[in-house]
Amino acid sequence: MVTFLSGGTGTPKLLDGAAAAFSPDETTVIANTGDDIELGGLFICPDVDTLIFQGGGILDRDRWWGIEGDTTRTHDALQDIAGAVGLEGGPRYLPKERQTEGRDLARWRRFSGVAEFMEIGDRDRAVHVTRTSLLDDGHSLSEVTAKLARGFGLQLDLLPMTNDPVSSLIHTSDGMMHFQEFWVAHGGEPTVRNVEFRGSSDAEPAPGVLDALEETVVIGPSNPVTSIGPMLSIPGFGAALADTTVVVVSPFLGADAFSGPAGKLMEAVNAEPSSAGLATAYPFADAFVVDESDDVSFDVPVERTDIEIDERRDAARVCQAVTRAIDAVE
Repeated sequence: MVTFLSGGTGTPKLLDGAAAAFSPDETTVIANTGDDIELGGLFICPDVDTLIFQGGGILDRDRWWGIEGDTTRTHDALQDIAGAVGLEGGPRYLPKERQTEGRDLARWRRFSGVAEFMEIGDRDRAVHVTRTSLLDDGHSLSEVTAKLARGFGLQLDLLPMTNDPVSSLIHTSDGMMHFQEFWVAHGGEPTVRNVEFRGSSDAEPAPGVLDALEETVVIGPSNPVTSIGPMLSIPGFGAALADTTVVVVSPFLGADAFSGPAGKLMEAVNAEPSSAGLATAYPFADAFVVDESDDVSFDVPVERTDIEIDERRDAARVCQAVTRAIDAVE
């Protein structure tokens, strides 16, 4: 049995090769929900959906989000309507007092749908309508995720990290932003002063998460701060990882992050923006998998391979290195 911790791009790429080393029916993936937002009244789970679409064979692999070949008629119409009536585009974060109204799960991450700043495909939107309706019917995020995973034919078990509201907020030189606003609308350009996981101190791991963390855990090459950090901020999560075998795949290729603004965010939390900084980010790690060109050293076993993943065979190669790292610990 093995459990992967996943953000939106790095770990899903690794999971493309997981079947070469781990049986799907003995694999669990815990997904980050700190990036989730409510947009125009719809509850969107970007990291969860990437895994659902990947498992269902419909993921847009050029962008590593959304559905391949999806249309954007509704999104385009929203832009047209906003322009026709003179409404500004860009992120429209709802007023502070509105952030704690409505469904509790969406607290601190509510955006207006006027000229929506995230491009949502039409079939993708249908998933969000379904999820939101099921949540409003009284189902938990775990229950909704399980229903969607079954419907899309996933073979592995997919769990959200929590059923409670946890919002990844980036404090920047331009003010506080939700991570999606920081990354999607502003391209990660603003100077980062601090990162906050609002709500995490009151959150609980979702059902099944702590049980899954009793198995060997693989932290894929996801952003240590905003993909894995929200999980580690939940009480009991880090303690569970300290009590099990944890293998970390580096999200760094030389001085460059595997994907996203990992380096910039690592600096913001006083961790070196390279593989060496992983010792700070993951003090409980029992082994690391790093690129063969990386001369970093740790006080625990290290496996080296080409960790760049462009195709499934690349992912399989890295997963084989993960199994060697597990063997070196166990």
